[in-house]
Amino acid sequence: MSISISSHFDAGAIEVVDATNPSDIRLRVRPDSHADFAQWFYFRVSGARGERLVMSFENAAQCAFPEGWRDYQAVASYDRVNWFRVATEYVGGVLKIDHTPDFDRIHYAYFEPYSDERHAEFLGAVQQMPHATLTELGSTVQGRPMSLLSLGLADGMSAKPKKNVWVIARQHPGETMAEWFVEGLVKRLAGWGDWAGDPTARAVLDRAVFHIVPNMNPDGSVLGNLRTNAAGANLNREWMEPDAARSPEVLVVRDAIRDIGCDMFFDIHGDEAIPYVFVAAAVLSGNRNFEARIHP
Repeated sequence: MSISISSHFDAGAIEVVDATNPSDIRLRVRPDSHADFAQWFYFRVSGARGERLVMSFENAAQCAFPEGWRDYQAVASYDRVNWFRVATEYVGGVLKIDHTPDFDRIHYAYFEPYSDERHAEFLGAVQQMPHATLTELGSTVQGRPMSLLSLGLADGMSAKPKKNVWVIARQHPGETMAEWFVEGLVKRLAGWGDWAGDPTARAVLDRAVFHIVPNMNPDGSVLGNLRTNAAGANLNREWMEPDAARSPEVLVVRDAIRDIGCDMFFDIHGDEAIPYVFVAAAVLSGNRNFEARIHP
């Protein structure tokens, strides 16, 4: 029985050059649906139980961040719930995964995926927590909802003034760890499970309301894109002049920030080279508004 490779599912992405020989499978990392950025991959291999798979990504050196392949290890899963690292090397501009599956079907991915289904289920569960509200700010290019989760009593409902803290994640859809981070943050703030009664969360929510956009780029996430939305826009570069046709995701969130107010803003990102998520800051050089704030 020959093996088969497919990426026809949520966030799937790969180009198969030749899969006739399991020990010499030739692949290409597929670029974003409407842009040239390439680095994200996610695919399923079937019929490979006990078969040594050597998979070569022939265009790894031409990807968006080839330096990120050094010391990188791909992830795999039999059930898409439990993920583990597999032997991966980057030599001569080619990325290679060498792995022998224990079962018939296995998924390989760039990072552990965060599915659209999990996104919807998580928001549906969190909205039932005390002092949580879920708002649809508008729609993406392809018509998916832009969801805003707010945690904490709003200023007018609280006995004391509160700050507005904004957290957005996954402007770049391939940075799935950003949404995993947000899930953990929300669970702690909402007192979910082991975090019930957490004194730190109570103290924070006593002083602030958190406005959280877990996924800024739902279209790009489902399409299996690395950095862009369904119109090919890098949302991280759209904030100065967002366009209703090209970057409605940024437009509706920016409008909400202006309407609600913002005292603190966190833009969560992640990459191959750093073993944790990070916050993308504004460009400070030449920013006269920032300089005026620190040098009144």
